[in-house]
Amino acid sequence: MLFRRGPLSPLRLRRRIVTMFQISRDSPAYFLTSVAHDRLPIFRQDNIKQVICDAFDEARISGGIKIFAYVIMLDHTHVLTDNAREIKDVLRYLNGISAKRLLDHLKENGHESSLAKLRIQERVNNHKHSVYEHHPNALRITGEDALMQKVNYIHLNPVRAGLVEHPDDYLFSSARQWHGRSLENEPLLTDHRSIKWR
Repeated sequence: MLFRRGPLSPLRLRRRIVTMFQISRDSPAYFLTSVAHDRLPIFRQDNIKQVICDAFDEARISGGIKIFAYVIMLDHTHVLTDNAREIKDVLRYLNGISAKRLLDHLKENGHESSLAKLRIQERVNNHKHSVYEHHPNALRITGEDALMQKVNYIHLNPVRAGLVEHPDDYLFSSARQWHGRSLENEPLLTDHRSIKWR
């Protein structure tokens, strides 16, 4: 199923034109891996993956960060981003907004069994939900070779998992954009063209 995205709003268009990013020791990129609570395959359905993509786009705009590459797998996500904020703040934006949007989606659409799987007990009879494990993996990347290694790792994830034969065939990934084969309705547009290469 393909998702139609309308024209870019002036804010989103302006966000794409802003500044170039050049990776260095003083200006690292962040490679972020966030795993679903109990490794549940909560991102299995395409409409859920689209909720996460929309939330990442919202986080990018709200947090003033760039997203260079991404993939939404069944039970985890990978994102390669800039250093406009501290790693903990980037994670707070990405994971906080995407968790909230996912839980709202599940509640609004009556997915009680899914919500029950994400419920954790807090104190005596109070419950809350946890979408992600509390210890995400966050790495600083300081060189172009390491950056490209992570981009390739992200894009090959669906191939290694046996979901597709070629990275470009996986809808919820930035692989097509990096290969110059973007769809008209990409689930999440990336900022990879704002990387200034040496």
